[in-house]
Parts: sequence; C-alpha cells; structure tokens
Amino acid sequence: MTSSESLPRTASRLAIVLTALLAAACARGGGATSDLTRMPAPLPVMAPPPDPSVLAAADSVLVRFATTRGDFEVMLRKSWAPRGAERVGALVLANYYDGARFFRALKGFVVQWGIAADTAMTRTWSGRRIADDTVRHSNRRGTVTFGAGAEPNTRSVHLFINLRDNARLDATRFAPVGEVVRGMDVVDQLYTGYGEAAPAGRGPSQRDMAQQGEALLAKDFPLLDQIRTARIVRVYSAVTP
Repeated sequence: MTSSESLPRTASRLAIVLTALLAAACARGGGATSDLTRMPAPLPVMAPPPDPSVLAAADSVLVRFATTRGDFEVMLRKSWAPRGAERVGALVLANYYDGARFFRALKGFVVQWGIAADTAMTRTWSGRRIADDTVRHSNRRGTVTFGAGAEPNTRSVHLFINLRDNARLDATRFAPVGEVVRGMDVVDQLYTGYGEAAPAGRGPSQRDMAQQGEALLAKDFPLLDQIRTARIVRVYSAVTP
C-alpha cells in the first residue's frame, strides 16, 4: 500500500511503510499484536481530515481510537469488507464515535460499541443500514466486525473487537472490516465488569442508551471505558504495478 498524500521527507515515507508492513504482518500472523516494543512510533492524525471522496476510493484506512485506557489503532481493509469498511470511515469522519462507551464488554469474547454519546447522532445514523458483505476473513482475535440483527442487511453503527478467535461467527454473516494493528493490550484492559445487559448481566440496555445517551451511562455505568476521539491517521491506495 502507498499513502495517498504527498510526503516531503524520507523519514515520513519510511514511517508509513513500516506501519503498512506491520499491519500486513499482523494479517499474515493471525491478527493483532500486543508487542509494542518492535513497533514504529505512532503517526500523527490527518489534519485536516481527508475528503470523503478520497476515503471512498481508499484501499485501506488507519484509524486511531483514543480511549480512557489508552490508544489503539485499527486498519480498515476494503478487500475484506468493502461496504463495511467504507461505512466505518464515514462514521469516523462524522465524529460519530467520539464519547461513545464500550457498553458490551465480555471478558474473553468481544468488546462492543456503537451507540453515540449524543442521542441525536444515534438517531441520525442508526437507521442508515448497509447491505451485508461476504465473509472473506475469519473473526480471529483482534479483528473488528459490525454487530448486526438477526435479519440480513441490518448493519449500521455497531462494531465489536474479537478478544479471542471466534471463527464460529464466520457462518453467521459477521464479516470483519479490519483489525487492530496497534494497542491490542489496551483493548484487553477495557472494563468488562458489567457484562451483558440484564437479566444476563448488569450492563446497560441498548434501548435506554439510545434514548438517554451519555447521561445514562455516566450516572449508572460510570466504569465503562469511553472513546475520547476516533480519527483517521492515514489513507492508503492499492499499489499500482
């Protein structure tokens, strides 16, 4: 992959190449990694953010999630799930995930988010469903996948990270859209104490969250970790022979 922007310095080019190579190595090796000792320094986020048309044409997009536990980075891969990867990029451009909580965090299984802190934002985006993608990559540890309803073509805003290999999800339309390429150790530390929503656990009701937003979670579920910002770091295009 090559960066879509012009970089005047060789050091900047090298940093992007190293990041891309690391992401590719993660994919070949079975998913995300928590070995931070061999990783290049994080790249700055894109300022200003890319134009939506650039994002739509991208092959892969690197997104940084700054959370209350630290930062992790996700490489969205259109070769895995073109519709899903493009939707996540659009949500990040809209700042949809800023302030959102990891409301369904199940130790050793998944961590899920997608209900916005602002109820108006949730209403705007949750009804914009997209068609399913073919499952082209397994739900291995560290992969990022859309949550969906029982019916086909119900993906909209919900995402989850697989905390373990969940290959059984592959047969049920859960197509990974990308993978954590930096900071999986941060993901592993996200608070899981509430578990599922009642009655299976002590977690929040998704219906109540959609209606009350951050006000409900700050009051009744304050230990849930939160996304401070989600920002695009780099946009990559396919290598031309």
